[in-house]
Amino acid sequence: MSGLIVQKYGGTSVGNIERIKNVAKRVVNTKELGKKVVVVVSAMGDTTDDLVKMAYTISSKPTEREMDMLLSTGEQVSIAMLAIAIQELGHDVISLTGSQCGIMTSNRHSKARIDNINTTRISYELNQGKIIIIAGFQGINSEQDITTLGRGGSDTSAVALAAALKAEKCQIFTDVDGVYTADPRIVPDAKLIPAISYDEILELASLGAQILHPRAVELAGNYNVHLEVRSSFNENSGTIIEEDIDMEKVLIRGISLDENIAKISVLEVPDKPGIAFKLFSSLAGADIHVDMIVQNVTRSAVNDMTFTVAMDELQNAVNIAQEFAFEVDAQKVEYDKGVAKLSVVGTGVVANAEVASKFFEALYEMEINIQMISTSEIKISCIIDKEKGKEAMKYMHKKFDM
Repeated sequence: MSGLIVQKYGGTSVGNIERIKNVAKRVVNTKELGKKVVVVVSAMGDTTDDLVKMAYTISSKPTEREMDMLLSTGEQVSIAMLAIAIQELGHDVISLTGSQCGIMTSNRHSKARIDNINTTRISYELNQGKIIIIAGFQGINSEQDITTLGRGGSDTSAVALAAALKAEKCQIFTDVDGVYTADPRIVPDAKLIPAISYDEILELASLGAQILHPRAVELAGNYNVHLEVRSSFNENSGTIIEEDIDMEKVLIRGISLDENIAKISVLEVPDKPGIAFKLFSSLAGADIHVDMIVQNVTRSAVNDMTFTVAMDELQNAVNIAQEFAFEVDAQKVEYDKGVAKLSVVGTGVVANAEVASKFFEALYEMEINIQMISTSEIKISCIIDKEKGKEAMKYMHKKFDM
């Protein structure tokens, strides 16, 4: 849609009344530039966490359907408050929930995926000259139940809407100026990256960088959505994310640290065809994303199988691994929460031997033991002790002179 900009504001950006008023001014300024504006908003501040805590004071096992009903209210508060603030600035505006704006999802509660978006209502309201405020993180399924999209849901909502509406660009506003070479809260001398490719930001996001969610980046790449990551607290230009970036001279784009992971090991698994499929198909059936996987060399017709998962999926993954171990007569299941994943990302990383050499040399110099290693064309990752993660990230950033 010509002249349309989709903007997304995270929970920090709308964390209190003054910040909501600030966002309202930014939205109005965009509108007054002659643009059509669709705004996706997250819940205010820690609202979602607070709602989760409230639910668990009542029940230790609330159903996912009712949790979706509860958590979706956080974004509804934000969109109404922002719409009221924009009305006070003299502009015509309407707030819409995910279901009202036509976001149709799968039936999986708490981790729904967007199936399609019926843009009829949005197009109608835009043609009436209105600013549209949409609740991120949510939609409606075929049974007319409210669903939520899981981690990074508001990012995903914004990019999906930008793709469906063929927007000029999608701007993600957050509490930092853009994408950095490392987390500036851990590495104070981290540098802002002015432009980055979809592939590189997808790797950084997947490896623990918390600026954008991988699902949103993947959508943007698939539909060629022009993304910008900017601060909601200043007018700095931020980071542009698009396909055609001149990256030939850039060796390392960024360093990431993911502390939100756990390692699971299934010990002495019988070495038989189909064993790995049995375990990982069960994990996939529970919608558990498995990251790094290592299987040791066969000894006495048994293997040890080790893999990593996100911390919030640990208990479900352990339960499935224990059922698997019992069924195949493996020895036992162990897990470790005290690990982190340290990664370097950049075009041609694996093709350049100097990068790998320097990466492992830095860990050697810090006397850090490597538990698991994973590589791709644009990244090297390893699992290390969590207690050494932040210092390793700082040292690695200095080692590569970023």
